[in-house]
Amino acid sequence: MAPMTSSLDPEIAARLKRSADGLLPAIAQQYDTGEVLMLGWMDDEALHRTLTTGRCTYWSRSRQEYWVKGDTSGHVQWVRSVALDCDADTVLVKVDQVGAACHTGARTCFDEDVVFRDDSGASAPQGRPATADQ
Repeated sequence: MAPMTSSLDPEIAARLKRSADGLLPAIAQQYDTGEVLMLGWMDDEALHRTLTTGRCTYWSRSRQEYWVKGDTSGHVQWVRSVALDCDADTVLVKVDQVGAACHTGARTCFDEDVVFRDDSGASAPQGRPATADQ
C-alpha cells in the first residue's frame, strides 16, 4: 500500500477517487502527437511531486517506492499538462518523452502486443464495434 502522507493541494486530493490501495492509474501521453506511452500508478504524493517538479513521479507497486521516470534510464518525461478524467479516478499526464517510455526499451508500452487492428479503413456501424468479420 502506498504511503498516505502528502503535500498535495487538499482541494485536488478531495476530488480524487483512489483504488483500495490509495492509487490512481496515470496515463502518460506524448503532448504533441497524442501517442499513448505508458501507464503508471500515482498516489497523492507522487501526483504532488509530478505537479511541482515538472517530471513524472510514480509509485512502484512492486518495489513499494517512488520513482522518477528517467532517473536511472535517462528517458525523462517532462510534464506539459496534467488532467483528471471525468470521474477523477485516472490522471492523464501529457509529457515530452525523451527516449523510450517502456522499461523494455520500446518507444511505448503498447507497441509490441497488438491483439486487434482493423486495417480495412472501414468505419464500424453506428453503435457497434468493428469486428474482424466486417
